[in-house]
Formats: sequence, structure tokens, C-alpha cells
Amino acid sequence: MPLTDQVAALLRGQIANIVVGSVFLFIGLASCAMATLRHRRSLRVLVWLGTWSATYGAMQICQAAALIATLPRWIQTLVPYANVAMTYLILVPAALSFFELSLGRLRVLVQVAAGLGLAIAVAGFVIFVVTGSSSSMMLYNNLLAACVLLVLAVVVSVPRLSARYLALQNRGVVVVGMLTFAVEALYSILSRRLGVEPLPFLDHVGFAAFLFSLGYAALELIFASERRLLAVESELEIARKIQLAILPSSVPQVRSLRMGATYRPMTAVAGDFYDFVRVDEQRVGILMADAAGHGVPAALIASMVKVAMQSVAGYASDPRAVLQGLNRLFSGQSPSQLVSAAYLWLDTEDRTASYSAAGHPPLLRWKQGHLERIESNGMLMGIVQGCDYPVLTMTIEPGERFLLYTDGISEVDNGRGDFFGDVRLEEIVRENQSKTPAELSDALLREIDHWRPASAPQQDDITLVVVDVV
Repeated sequence: MPLTDQVAALLRGQIANIVVGSVFLFIGLASCAMATLRHRRSLRVLVWLGTWSATYGAMQICQAAALIATLPRWIQTLVPYANVAMTYLILVPAALSFFELSLGRLRVLVQVAAGLGLAIAVAGFVIFVVTGSSSSMMLYNNLLAACVLLVLAVVVSVPRLSARYLALQNRGVVVVGMLTFAVEALYSILSRRLGVEPLPFLDHVGFAAFLFSLGYAALELIFASERRLLAVESELEIARKIQLAILPSSVPQVRSLRMGATYRPMTAVAGDFYDFVRVDEQRVGILMADAAGHGVPAALIASMVKVAMQSVAGYASDPRAVLQGLNRLFSGQSPSQLVSAAYLWLDTEDRTASYSAAGHPPLLRWKQGHLERIESNGMLMGIVQGCDYPVLTMTIEPGERFLLYTDGISEVDNGRGDFFGDVRLEEIVRENQSKTPAELSDALLREIDHWRPASAPQQDDITLVVVDVV
């Protein structure tokens, strides 16, 4: 018989392995690709299941000698090495798949099994390279696999253990898949013991049932995680709207003052807060606060500042009393509820301004071509009660400008460890002294965006209030 006919005959005899191997390989690669594209931690189980499936499929293809014979010679020489490596290593992604689905001590046990499997695989492969023996460590590999499978079978089969050690939405599917795999494995072992060649296709059926049951369980967990994530995102959107509602919708109209406010949260909600206390057409108080941390916890503290400010609004003309009143609210609470704040009182009738702060960046004052840094700071709010907040009183004249801001402006990182800093902030204020408050704010935000790498996310909440005396 010609060589080509012999190859064709062998291919027909091994077509099942080739087809089944190709299917498992494709499913595995598709699973890994999907998990990689989504970049979600909850999808790591798909990576390991996909690796497991792809390894099993590649092993079936490597066993098709007729197909391998059609490949270039250099590939044929690599096939035995690949086959030995995959035979040893297939236990590792299988264990790591269960690692992603396990809880508590079982998670640690499976992780240890994966580490032992990797060590056995490395030792077995090295021995194969040196001596040519492909089965020197196979007994230990099979023994480890049998122990892991036995432990997992017990945990999955017992409802109380499954509820405690496995993160499964539907235990029944995994039980059916594992039992199918176990029955198939027992059948194969007994058949060989009795000298009967087992049906080759049953190996694939048992493995497919086991793999797909785990895949089904993993997808249920992923979908549940996605639903929770959507619910959280929906709640964050509601929280964002609520927080925006407690911020001033516009700057108040005060005689001889022109004001502008900029607010850019790092996430959906922020720990920054600002407010205006307009007493009449000639007097206004401006509060700016920055709660420690980010996200929802900081936003809740910022909301508390809003409520607290209403209780001290009667002392609006006294920055010391305002900050002391706010500090009384936060002192004695959780140690993480620390707040920096600054309060500026402006009286255009008397042409005076009073300022005090609690651990906040300095007030910037542009006056007669010079920029002053006004630091009248007491302790951060929320540490101890009874803190004193010194007040600085100033006379104001037309042409002056005040800037209140949070450290989200000065602490922007350019990706090389350099902060935007107060010096650069002051340069921008000087360069835009003739601009309106809104134009100055826009120029400052553009400089910050240019300073921060395009690929880097915003690192902190940004709030800025600019006041011109006109």
C-alpha cells in the first residue's frame, strides 16, 4: 500500500481524536479569549477552565500519529516533549479551576495541590529530557489527581460541605458532571484490569460532562457577579445624583463679587464638598471640605458636612465658630472620619474678609500683582474636640482674587513621581490674572489634564472656588 494511502487509513482511524481534540481546543481558547477581553477578576475561572480544555484538546491531537506525520520534521520532534508536558501539567489548571470556585480551607488545600502538581510536572519533564522516560513521575501525578478528585467529590456530594466550602449557585449540575466523570474513570480502570479495551469515546464524554458542569457553575457565578455589579453601578448613579443635588446648583449673586466653582469627582461620588452661605446681597460665607478617602465612604462624610453646616449657619460670620461646630460633629466618631475644611467669610459692605481652616491647603489671595498664601490652620476635624481655629481678618479691595481648592489639584502626579504642586498652581493663577473665574478654572483643569498622563485615571477629587472682588 502506498505511503499516502497508509496515512489516509491512519487518519480515518484517528479522526475521532482529531475532531474531539479540535473542539476542546477551540472551546478552551475561546474561553480564555473571552476572559482576557473582559478583564474581570471574576472571569479568572474561565481562564483556568479554558486552559484545562485547550490542554486536553491538544493532547488528543498530539496522539493522532497520522496527523503528526504530515507536519514538518522540526514540529514532529517537539511533539513528544509537548505531549509529556501537557500530560503532567493538565492537573494544574484543573486544580486552579476548583480554586476559583472554592472557599475557606478547601481553597488553601486546592492551591497546595496545584503547587504540588506543578512541582511534579517540572520534575517529570526534566527527567524525560534527561533520560527519555516519560512515566517516571506519572505514579505520583496520578496519585495526587486521585486524592484531589476524591476530596472534591466528597465536598461536592455532601450538601453541608458544599455550602461551606464551594461558591456554587447550582450544586446539582456539578454533582452530575463529577459522577459521570467518576463512573467513566471507574469503567476504564476495570476494563483494563479485565483485559478489555474500553470504548475510547467514553473518555471524552466523561471529561466533557465534568468540564462543562464546572463551566456551567462558573458562568452562573459570573452572571450573579455581573448582576451585583450592575446593581452597585445603579446605586452609585443614584448616589451621584443625590450628591450633586446637595451641592450648590449655581453660585450666589453677591454685590461686588464674581464667583465661579468647579467640581470634578474622581469616581461617581466624591469626598469633596463646597457650599455657599448667602446671608444677604453683601455677605456670603464659602465652605470647602475634603473627607479622608474616596468613593462612597468619603461621600457619606461629605454629606454629613452638608447637614452639619445647616446647624451652624447662624454663626456664618464667624469662621472659628463654624469650624468648631463642624468639628464637634465629627469628633468621637470613627477614626477614619477625618475632614479638612476651609471657611471664607466675605462682607462687601464693610470690605472685610475672615478666613480659617482645619488642615486644609492654603487660601490663595491675588492682590496688587502679588500672590499670597494665607495659612490660618487648625487641626483636622474629627480628631479631638475643643480644637481652636485661628481666624485671619483682612481688608479687601477691588481687583483682588481668592482661590479655595482641595489637594486633588496640587497632588496630581505626572506618572514620573512629580506632583503638580502649589508652585505650578500659582504660576497658572499669575498667567491668567485677567481671566474671569470660569476661564481661570478651565485653564487650570486643562493644565492638570496635560500634566497627568493620558492613560492615567484621575487620582483624587478636584474642587475649586474662585472669587473676584469687583
